[in-house]
Amino acid sequence: MEAKAIAKYVRMSSSKLKPVTDLVRGKDLNEALTILKFTPGKGSELVEKVVKSAAANAENNHDMNPDELYVAEVNANQGPTMKRWRPGAQGRAGMILKRSSHINVVLKEKEAKIKATPKAAEPKEEADKEVR
Repeated sequence: MEAKAIAKYVRMSSSKLKPVTDLVRGKDLNEALTILKFTPGKGSELVEKVVKSAAANAENNHDMNPDELYVAEVNANQGPTMKRWRPGAQGRAGMILKRSSHINVVLKEKEAKIKATPKAAEPKEEADKEVR
């Protein structure tokens, strides 16, 4: 089971958000929130808000245990760019690009690992003995 949260049209470039998303990818929920809380910059606040929203979605909509959640996927993709003009010298104009981005977060529950039984290898050895 997984829980998602998406923040669209965030007014920050994805190149500024990607280093922050790399910090929390694969971490436990509580550890990721702690990292984001103490990371300086506006980007960490925006990512933290989306991670908290995904955690709330997991708890309320999917009845998942918040202690067993981890950040499975987190992306900061490029959104639309607003183009503005600034007057320059001698009648010229300079272009200003106001970039935006979309932040996607997917939380999943940890699964208990099941060890493979060694009995699966035994019948193969017996079959080899019979052929000889």
